[in-house]
Amino acid sequence: MLKRLLRTLWDGPQAMTGPAPNEEWLAGLVARLDHGAHALLGRSLAIRQVDAGSCNGCELEINALSNPYYDLERLGLRFVASPRHADVLLVTGPVTANMGIALARTWQATPEPKWVVAAGACAINGGVFAGSYACIGSVASIIPVDLEIPGCPPRPVDLLVGLVTLIEASAATPGR
Repeated sequence: MLKRLLRTLWDGPQAMTGPAPNEEWLAGLVARLDHGAHALLGRSLAIRQVDAGSCNGCELEINALSNPYYDLERLGLRFVASPRHADVLLVTGPVTANMGIALARTWQATPEPKWVVAAGACAINGGVFAGSYACIGSVASIIPVDLEIPGCPPRPVDLLVGLVTLIEASAATPGR
């Protein structure tokens, strides 16, 4: 152990280089998001993330959306602190008994037009917590869900693609 420690101190940390982003795909994604959000709202899309009782695996992936690799702000998406400023509620985890009323109130506080995204297996059907005495059930059992993004946890790319799909489908739907 001492030998390894001394070697690390002498050589410095060994870091791997990350994959290079696909600039062409990213440029297309930015254009699609910008067009859809501005056609729908006239501005960028605001997201309020709600943890309804998850294990925090989905939150780690959602937080990755703000890192320099994905850089959500560059895509015209931003997280907001209040549901009163949000267009999308991004809900993770099974709805626990303690969070059922809070989730319903958060949905009521979000102004129209609003969308709800259930992210992860737990938000969609309870996941590994399904049937637990502490869980009410899925997000759809409390509030209406517009989009489900599967995964345990869903990858950041899947979350981005899901949000783009939601915006494009909503922009194409008349009366929304």
